[in-house]
Amino acid sequence: MTLRRYLLILVPLAFGSVLHVAPSAAFAQESIKDVLAVQIRSQGTVCDKPKRAIRDAKRSKADHEVWVLTCENATYRVSRYPDLAAKIERLR
Repeated sequence: MTLRRYLLILVPLAFGSVLHVAPSAAFAQESIKDVLAVQIRSQGTVCDKPKRAIRDAKRSKADHEVWVLTCENATYRVSRYPDLAAKIERLR
């Protein structure tokens, strides 16, 4: 009876954690382009329909992220420091 009780507790926990991790990772990758688009729009830059965001590993550092954001109308390099406005450069 004790083993059955443990299984009733552990099995849902195991499946719940597996199901919880996969959607979170997919959501994080999908939403970064939207987060960057909202940020540059709030700073006065036009970004119609964000298509993708790619992290620039060469330019990024520990507390400084650099992303290349592709929108329908243009492509931007977005440099972000924590708690500061983003530096936005138009590439195309």
